[in-house]
Amino acid sequence: MVSSCDGSSSSSSTSSTSSTSSSSSSSSSSTSSGGGAGVFSVNAAGKITKDGSEIDINCGNWFGLEGRHEPSRDITNPSGAPMELYVGNTFWANGSAGTGRTQQQTMTEITGMGMNVIRLPIAPQTLDESDPQGLAPNLKNHPDVRDASARQAMEDFIVLADQNNIQVVVDIHACSNYIGWRGGRLDARPPYVDKNRDQYDFLREDSSCAATGNPAGVTRIQAYDKDKWLANLRDIAGLSEKLGVSNILGIDILNEPWDYSWAQWKALSEEAYAEISAINPNVLIFVEGVSDSYGNQDGSPETVGDSPHGDPVTNPNWGENLFGMIADPLDIPKSKLVLSPHTYGPSVFPQSMFMDPAQPECEGLSGDEAGDLDCNMVIDATRLVPGWAEHFGDLRAEGYAIVVGEFGGNMDWPNQASDGDRARWGHITPGIDQEWQEVFVDYMIDQDIDGCYWGMNPESGDTGGWYGHAYDPVSNTGGWGEWEAFDARKTNLLERLWAK
Repeated sequence: MVSSCDGSSSSSSTSSTSSTSSSSSSSSSSTSSGGGAGVFSVNAAGKITKDGSEIDINCGNWFGLEGRHEPSRDITNPSGAPMELYVGNTFWANGSAGTGRTQQQTMTEITGMGMNVIRLPIAPQTLDESDPQGLAPNLKNHPDVRDASARQAMEDFIVLADQNNIQVVVDIHACSNYIGWRGGRLDARPPYVDKNRDQYDFLREDSSCAATGNPAGVTRIQAYDKDKWLANLRDIAGLSEKLGVSNILGIDILNEPWDYSWAQWKALSEEAYAEISAINPNVLIFVEGVSDSYGNQDGSPETVGDSPHGDPVTNPNWGENLFGMIADPLDIPKSKLVLSPHTYGPSVFPQSMFMDPAQPECEGLSGDEAGDLDCNMVIDATRLVPGWAEHFGDLRAEGYAIVVGEFGGNMDWPNQASDGDRARWGHITPGIDQEWQEVFVDYMIDQDIDGCYWGMNPESGDTGGWYGHAYDPVSNTGGWGEWEAFDARKTNLLERLWAK
């Protein structure tokens, strides 16, 4: 998932059929104040351990460093993709005095609420301390909390988290800070699936991760491939030693690799494990699933194939489909492997299995097509649970560690959503996504599955955050960057999950 500065967010988990910075007091040379050597493993019960002792995985996503989508109207950086950790302290707030919020304040608050693990999305460009989108004047954090670069912000964050006894999963979230969620593969190129997205200012048809074969409209090439990806993974694997920290729990090797077949993704994952473990054998490898099809976005539509996922009635989200593990499991030791599917409800993408069976005209429809037909939705656990079991849940009984890398949503949807969603889905009574989240957490509790909530920080356009926010895309566009209190409904949800 990639957020944009006006609160609009690219959907991180649509199926393949669908369309801030820290206080600079820390430094990369800081050393850990936490105890233990930071040896992470998975025990025979499929539970994550640190230095031999089981640890709770009370996890949330803290996004920003993977690239924010500036609107085309931005004066300084129109249609840019700046990389800064959202911290709720923008340079224009409070008459340019800022809000005073720091990373330490937020870490104190979230640990006080029980959170002890952060999934930290980054892009390849985050690792490049000279990339202009990770430097001023493109960053909007207040100067008193603005790091020298996105790379420095990442390192400072990890060190500060270690000092607060927060474990970190570093996630390569995209092949480019400009392309974000839509890529689905290392060498993604246009046309992208959101090319015709309605009322949306954050299209990226001019950007590509492919060195060759690009359409004529591509003006920005950030060429990425397996060799560069493996080099990035080795860089991340070396951070524990470089920074002197003991809190890098895992590396999520690639976010939502939905455009690969299981066989392709399995081979890449096994190569990633070999490279990472050679540098740091004490870190865990987080491997996400695929989707229901592959070969969609490589510029060659004839390459599209189907990825089996069990019953076709329950379509997997991007990153959710680990069905291939049953017949063709990863050749990675269980003691080092964490399976990390993603799954979301209606506010991120209205899947066909959410549609009301009382409307036969809506059977099999999803997304905009269903909304335009005024389809209603019903959250039916008896329909959803078998799909989750096939896609990933049954693997828990085989002793695999499972940490859902992303789940969550906008509990007020279609209110406080994009203009397009409000218009298309205005017939839906708000609360349907909260209902989905409650049912999914019930399933996670029942199966002893952990997860990282998206997001911990607010203003992700299709999910919001655990923290509330003043921003509204219709009624308060000037409120961007103002964090508010924790959403009590989401607090109750997370407390239920973490008490399992």
